[in-house]
Amino acid sequence: MDFEALRNAEFGPLDTAVSDWSRLVRNLDSLEKDARDGLKGQAAKANWQGINATVSRQFVGKTVGEFTDAHTQASSVRNILRDTRDELRSHRRKLEEAIDRGSKKNLTVIATGGGGFTVTMRVHPDRAGKGTDAPDHAAADALALRDEVQEILEAATRSDDTASDVLRALVDQSEHGFSGASYGDRDGAVRAVREAEALARLARQNPGDLSVKEFDRLLAGLKRYGDDALFAERFASELGAEGTLEFWAGINDPEHGIEASSRGGNELMRERLKHFDDLQRHLGLTLANATQSDSAAMTDWKREMTRLGDQPIGPSGMHQGFQVMSNLIRHGDYDDGFLKQYGDALVKAEKQHGDGDAKAPVAWHNLGMDPHLNHVGPDGGSDPFTGFMKALANSPDAATTFFGETFRTASEAGDGSSVDNFTYFFEQRDWPPDLDSEEQASRIGRDMMAQALEAAVTGHPAGELPTANTPAHNAEQAHLMERVIGSISENPDRLLGHRYMADSIGQMTAEYMPDVHRGLHPAKWSEESLFPIAGTAAVFNHHDLTRVLYSVGRDPDGYAAVTIGQHGYTGNIMEYHFRNPDALVSDPLFSKPENLKASIEGIANIAGEIQGTIGAGRAHEGEVEEGARNTEYNTALEKSKVWTSAGIGIAVGIGAASIAGPWGIAAGGIAGTASNEILNGIVAGSLQDGANQVIYRNGEEIGNTIESTFKAVEMAAEEAGKLSGNPSPHIAAIVAEAAEKGFDTAHTRVSDSLYGQGIPGILESK
Repeated sequence: MDFEALRNAEFGPLDTAVSDWSRLVRNLDSLEKDARDGLKGQAAKANWQGINATVSRQFVGKTVGEFTDAHTQASSVRNILRDTRDELRSHRRKLEEAIDRGSKKNLTVIATGGGGFTVTMRVHPDRAGKGTDAPDHAAADALALRDEVQEILEAATRSDDTASDVLRALVDQSEHGFSGASYGDRDGAVRAVREAEALARLARQNPGDLSVKEFDRLLAGLKRYGDDALFAERFASELGAEGTLEFWAGINDPEHGIEASSRGGNELMRERLKHFDDLQRHLGLTLANATQSDSAAMTDWKREMTRLGDQPIGPSGMHQGFQVMSNLIRHGDYDDGFLKQYGDALVKAEKQHGDGDAKAPVAWHNLGMDPHLNHVGPDGGSDPFTGFMKALANSPDAATTFFGETFRTASEAGDGSSVDNFTYFFEQRDWPPDLDSEEQASRIGRDMMAQALEAAVTGHPAGELPTANTPAHNAEQAHLMERVIGSISENPDRLLGHRYMADSIGQMTAEYMPDVHRGLHPAKWSEESLFPIAGTAAVFNHHDLTRVLYSVGRDPDGYAAVTIGQHGYTGNIMEYHFRNPDALVSDPLFSKPENLKASIEGIANIAGEIQGTIGAGRAHEGEVEEGARNTEYNTALEKSKVWTSAGIGIAVGIGAASIAGPWGIAAGGIAGTASNEILNGIVAGSLQDGANQVIYRNGEEIGNTIESTFKAVEMAAEEAGKLSGNPSPHIAAIVAEAAEKGFDTAHTRVSDSLYGQGIPGILESK
């Protein structure tokens, strides 16, 4: 900073800017509160239907989020401006104090033009007036004053330059809208940016030269700052797309990898190999954060990363860019636009290098001697679609888009039929063999694909649960779910041959429980009022649902997901109708209580059929495995207790604030309370039937499932009536009979739908 600029600085405009930004922060705080409590609160209470349930409600949520980001960004800008102003004032005060001290030694500081300055005598003794006493000073005093002024100017320059740097970086984060990056002062933002630059320099060096100390610093920095927006953007852009790939491929290369470690060389691999999983995870999270930035540097990074996908990477060139990056992309929420362009390029590479017969390129097979690029799962990381599917599992919108896009056009196929990504990856692709760290075959590829499908059809990351803010299912999600159900029904071995996917398929089915009930209910004229759905309903047929539910029931995790989902929905939908009997389409020949009774019977009937169908699958496993898997089923139920917490989880659709969530029911002020005691009792193993047997804990015989279901639906009806203030012992008394009729239907449907599938006579014991 120029000497004159600092000495004569006018802080009035900066004071005004800080004041204006402070006022803006206060106003945005008020607007954010109004948007959150008013706009979003009213939207949550509204009974959204049709297009409004998906588009309008989601738009409201995004709008409220923009108010939050605007408030956050304005606060950060204000804080940085205020901090910089205060620092510059402090620097000018120090300058004035230095000049004042110099004058006492007959020294002064004067500008020389062009921003420079010089230290000279204030009054030369030869020209001093009569009686004037000019203080003496030594040459060292002049040098000390010069150095002090120079140091002050350099500090002021740093304050000014770094403020400019971080403010520009902050604004560049989002091309449209606002950034959610939050900083309490300028120094915090500057530290993040400088640390990013320093760590990028470490990662740019030859990976073989990275010391243990440098590795530790890099890992610690990524852990500390990885979720900082400015840090992530600066680190990724400074390292560059090629530098990112070269770094990860390099430290896993045989030349300085496991082989070198086994020979006693390479201290890094010998001392820190067990921490490579942590580095992979936090590097991936940092890069995910960076891709959310709209800065010019990150736009180039994304484009370059995609371009390098099919290029050889690393000292030995053993892997392609897609293989390297797909192991980093597993963690974090990557920008949807980047995932689309990356996925399109990856699909193109699959088609170009594959054999045209649904087999992945040979280059993506792990041949046993390949270095492992993955340290966070049971695979070596050779197939790039494994990591990419995990990225989609973390990014629901990108996943929905990907599975709906074309894999092979009709002209490419040569037979006049196009193939979309869902058909290719779920039904056709011969997933390449891969090996885990113990050199055993890995099945993770298809499992990651199932997780990506879970995110794609539910609208939230796989492994998580819907919340009050999860939008209702849209047309693309519902259509994809129809495809999943239809595909498994067409060939159950698509699931039964890969049962590790059943947890995801079960969770998906559980979150489409209203749609499942509609598909199983015979009276289509009443289904919209009996099983209301916001957004787009998935349309299933009875035959397909039977085959899929039976197949899911043959896996403990799938069985547990559907069991919990069904009982959560049964309790909540019963409570909803007890509280809102006028919401039903009523038969004018019957009274309101009679219509309510018929509706609760219908719900119990479907509950019985669902439990009868998945119970048949469990009983099949009990007979085939001679009861060996019963413990696995009980353990899966116990693990499901996380779904019942806080009264939401799988039953979010009729939540506390009249929320029309994924299950789409305007709640009327209830919180899924009818289902809470039932679900908690099931997962805790505390609910008992009439013979004091813990329900669902001895399910290898279908009779045990029948008794368990009767107990659960009876309690649901009792609790629903009690909590609504409109109890009906008569209705509660007849639901078990309705559930039994559902079991009869399940018996018939399983026999008809799965005839010839080698099913034992497991239903006869009923």
